Amino acid sequence: MSETSTDAATASSTVPDPVVTLGLPTPLLLGSASFSRKLVLQEMGVHFHVCARPIDEKSLGDRTRDAPHDLVRNLASAKMQHLVREIRAGNCTDDLPAPLGRTEWIVLTGDQVVTCDGVILEKPESVQEARDFVRRYASNPPSTVGSCVLTHLPSGTQVSGIDTATVHFDPRLPDDLVDRLLAADAPILSCAGGLMVEHPFVKEHIVRIDGTEDSVMGLSKDLVLRLLDELREKLGKTA
Repeated sequence: MSETSTDAATASSTVPDPVVTLGLPTPLLLGSASFSRKLVLQEMGVHFHVCARPIDEKSLGDRTRDAPHDLVRNLASAKMQHLVREIRAGNCTDDLPAPLGRTEWIVLTGDQVVTCDGVILEKPESVQEARDFVRRYASNPPSTVGSCVLTHLPSGTQVSGIDTATVHFDPRLPDDLVDRLLAADAPILSCAGGLMVEHPFVKEHIVRIDGTEDSVMGLSKDLVLRLLDELREKLGKTA
């Protein structure tokens, strides 16, 4: 069961919902359970509803050969294809917000990897792997490569894009950072590369970010806005 429409109610009340402003159907369907992506959308004022249908990401692509841009774009597209099939097959009816019978939606899926010293890093599979990732960041600035795909239903009109950022850490990054984050219940095992730049324990060790914090978090606000506008133009809608 996906999260309920309370996700929409937590969107920022001080920021106009860009989906509404552009004349697109709301709430947006978020095909992701990522805490960070939900937080970014809330900051943007986007009213959304989580309707995630996970896929076996590890079975797709080759992490040793694929370019990061291609990998994240293909994974986000695969998530979208699976979720759209489920929606069209009627398998998401119980997870969709009211009113029942509605057929027009904007669906968002995304993916992200971290690259460090030429190696693609995804979500750490263990606490030890998270520690190993963070240890690399002291001497090799990690970069995030994130993708976003938007699809309009029922037309199937789709747009997609990529955004990147690089995080420069203090070389004195402490060895116990992961343990401190875990003690504070930070969900680092669900973050690409174990990176949680929004967490105060991590922020205190960041020297600078080439790019934006939201991009590192897994969803670029600028990219989402550009794609929403591109989608609106493709659909011929008037804002």
